[in-house]
Amino acid sequence: MSCGQPHATPCSEVLVHIHAYLDGTVDAMFYASFVEHLDECPPCLTEVRVEQTVRALIVRSCGGASAPETLRMQILTRIRATRVSD
Repeated sequence: MSCGQPHATPCSEVLVHIHAYLDGTVDAMFYASFVEHLDECPPCLTEVRVEQTVRALIVRSCGGASAPETLRMQILTRIRATRVSD
């Protein structure tokens, strides 16, 4: 999606980082340009709002259930192993 207007940060770059933005994991420098883009680009702002709505629906539907501790440990072990071997 693109609104067709020129922006300092292109729509494609903003859309790629929507989940990082919603997770709060984008760096401070990119965050400012992301928010600036959303202020001037209604289509991208709509996409962010759709993703926020979907996330809220998932949270409500899943009832906040946590993963079993054994599964959490297996996942963390695999993440650590992947990081070491990369």
